[in-house]
Amino acid sequence: MSDDGPAAGAPAAPVAEAGGAAGHSQGGLHSETRPKRISTHSPVIEDIASLTSPRLFTPNPFSRKNTSLDIDDYFTGPRDIQKHSKWPIFLQMHGSILPKMILPLLAIGAWASLITILSMKVYMLGINSILLTVLGFVVGLSLSFRSSTAYERYNEGRKYWAQLILATQNLGRIYWVHASGRKDVPEEKKDLVKRREVLEKLTAMNLLVAFAVALKHKLRFEPYTCYEDISSLISHLDTFAKVATEEDPENAHRTFKRPSFFKSVGEYLGVSFAESNPRKSLKKAAVPLGNLPLEILSYLASFTDELALSGRLPVTMHQTMAYNNIMSLNDVLVGTERVLTTPLPIAYSIAIAQITWVYILLLPFQLVKVLEWITIPATVAAAYIILGILFIGREIENPFGQDVNDLPLEAYAAQVAAEMDVIASRPVRPSYEWIESKDNHVLWPLSHSGWPVWMNRPEEKIHEAVNHKVLATFHSKRAKEEAIAQGKVHSEKNGHKTVSVEAV
Repeated sequence: MSDDGPAAGAPAAPVAEAGGAAGHSQGGLHSETRPKRISTHSPVIEDIASLTSPRLFTPNPFSRKNTSLDIDDYFTGPRDIQKHSKWPIFLQMHGSILPKMILPLLAIGAWASLITILSMKVYMLGINSILLTVLGFVVGLSLSFRSSTAYERYNEGRKYWAQLILATQNLGRIYWVHASGRKDVPEEKKDLVKRREVLEKLTAMNLLVAFAVALKHKLRFEPYTCYEDISSLISHLDTFAKVATEEDPENAHRTFKRPSFFKSVGEYLGVSFAESNPRKSLKKAAVPLGNLPLEILSYLASFTDELALSGRLPVTMHQTMAYNNIMSLNDVLVGTERVLTTPLPIAYSIAIAQITWVYILLLPFQLVKVLEWITIPATVAAAYIILGILFIGREIENPFGQDVNDLPLEAYAAQVAAEMDVIASRPVRPSYEWIESKDNHVLWPLSHSGWPVWMNRPEEKIHEAVNHKVLATFHSKRAKEEAIAQGKVHSEKNGHKTVSVEAV
């Protein structure tokens, strides 16, 4: 099959460039180069990929990584919410903050060992444990505040993405179902115009997917268009991000570079000096980057204007819904940026971290008098509990990143793409074609007769049947309740406590 055809699968499966399928299957979106074969001949019309052509060799562009190695996904995120683990929750490591606590716990263990050895062998350094009660209340209050504010941001981010999915569903339905065809078209051009209208609607629905993907990249400080899941969706648009990608490719591909092994291990263990600056590509930009999601909204608004002005959205309510949902997408854009750029004030973060560490470092002094050598494991256990709450707040503070516990934005973008495909998968049909079907059991479960049977009966019989349906449903419910009650009485007499409803 030719690689010069249009993208396959509308929004869900853009065509991979020749040579890119093999390359991306191993490196995913982190490939340094994107090879492209230039064809010297025009493809035969039958060889051009259609909207329904199967591209089994093309990696899913909306997946975070196109790789068959699950181990690559185990240490990075976000977590795949579709996967199910049979391990007990307290034994699961994927998503746990324990790896980032290894170095702090080792340091605390060494500190507790030093204090305990000095106290037991040289001079007793223990103090009255009343300080545990006084400081424990303050530390608990601080950690509670830290965790609640972090989860509030996480939950707010999820609400905005739910709002985005709702708005795209509404707009997709308006564009595909409610937008009518052009009027006064010459007979010889009707087929051509119909094809044009279908492709126009699909293009607009692709832009809804592009908005979701572009917002994901923007929230992760990836403002360019060189990413596989966005490049084919906005290649026909004139945007600042597209121009910046073409004029500054070196900076655009900066995020594709894999960190060294030691830096990756340092990031996984939570070493702050090993963490990369996610805003590096923004700071090193040589040309304006614009705001890609906002520019996509401008194209959607322009298309909606054309539908309204040309009379293709004849119902005023549909016009209002379209503009309201575009405003809703704009609200999502601004709201998610607000969550991203308004973290917990740094003074709070520093103070809470310092208070927590002071409390942990003072623990051995307060425990050694009573616990003696048990002070070492007791301090490590207490530090694990306290630091665990502190690290969880830090982990979910930015819900749009690529940590394991962050929101699965790739899954949400894939959901938008799949739902646009579902909406566009069936042509709009007049209602009589599905209402007047023999498979339309209008009075189910009272009757299994279809539409044609009831159409041949008088209206009085239909109303009588509906009335009988209400009575039959009521009596059936009461009979079931009485049977359950009798079954419980019977089971109690025989020494049983419960009875199965299915058995009744």
